[in-house]
Amino acid sequence: MRCIVQIRDSICSMLQTVSEWLWWERLWLPANVSWSDLEDSDGRVYAKASQLYTALPCALGLLLVRYLFERFLATPLANVWGVRNSVRLTAEPSPILENYFCSQARAPSQADVRSLCKKTSWPERRVQVWFKRRRNQERPGLHKRFCEASWRCVFYFFAFVCGVLALYDKPWLYNMKEVWAGFPKQSMLPSQYWYYLLETGFYLSLLLSLTFDVKRKDFKEQVIHHIATLTLLSFSWISNYIRIGTLVMAVHDSADILLEGAKVFNYAKWHQTAKVMFVVFTVLFMLTRLVIFPFWLIHCTWVYPVEKFAPFFGYYFFNVMLLVLQILHLYWAVLISRMVCKVIFSELEGDDRSDEEENDSDSPEERYHKLSHTNSSGARDRANGH
Repeated sequence: MRCIVQIRDSICSMLQTVSEWLWWERLWLPANVSWSDLEDSDGRVYAKASQLYTALPCALGLLLVRYLFERFLATPLANVWGVRNSVRLTAEPSPILENYFCSQARAPSQADVRSLCKKTSWPERRVQVWFKRRRNQERPGLHKRFCEASWRCVFYFFAFVCGVLALYDKPWLYNMKEVWAGFPKQSMLPSQYWYYLLETGFYLSLLLSLTFDVKRKDFKEQVIHHIATLTLLSFSWISNYIRIGTLVMAVHDSADILLEGAKVFNYAKWHQTAKVMFVVFTVLFMLTRLVIFPFWLIHCTWVYPVEKFAPFFGYYFFNVMLLVLQILHLYWAVLISRMVCKVIFSELEGDDRSDEEENDSDSPEERYHKLSHTNSSGARDRANGH
């Protein structure tokens, strides 16, 4: 019994130490500011770390709303616009090829194809066709991509409107130095609370839905983006970087509406409308992510705070995370620049980050060309990007 009590006390002591280190004021707040200074008083309300827990039920609620939206709105709209999945031939049963496909590679080398021909007693062409059909079976259909893009387009539009309503009458929207006026003792407004809750819940829902969303070639970058975004949202909430946080969210939401809208119209074969939207999106993306974000917002977080207080850990951490996002912006800007040239001179062929449908008649050389084409171009998707 005494041993159990000692173990319990040791665990409690360890957790207490971890908690003290985690919530050490010098990590989160400037010098001469403590958590007691951010307690509600005199009609002033401050953001609290415990409020972040509400993001989880918000994320689950958004997943439910998404399901209902895609089933009862996006699906009927897809049917009206004639969005149909292409007819796919099913790969014939073959335990040997299925085992290779699941455990080794989706696209075998020429040497492996010859080896599999010997094991199955099939001709080489039949094995190649089997792998093409098997890969096509796992690719998301056009209908699913249409529904997903529709949901994101509607959400980004709604979120951007919320951001405009939360910011249009605030002095820090027009004078960046007002972002740090009175920091960190800045009272939280109801509009800021709901705007943060909506965005945090959405990006958490994106992480939760990664397993059944369309998986694209920039999957890893999207995961990094979502985690960086959630980290920034959480840290800015706890450290009361809420004013700059709302500006960052609004800047990112503005361009994403056009990207998802271009996808929707392209899947519906409104190619000219999709082209125009994608070109406008590219201009807005370059303006917001490569000009406003680094030269206004990051400049605001690097330069102005040191005029008010000495740099602390949170100051460096927040700015490093913003730089991570800027690196992702540069990566996506290169992909978008490549794709916009193709969009101007040809048709917008869906989202280049998604795997391309293969025909049974594709030769190995054509297959290589398609892989080279899709790996060398792509379009930026959010999740958002924040």
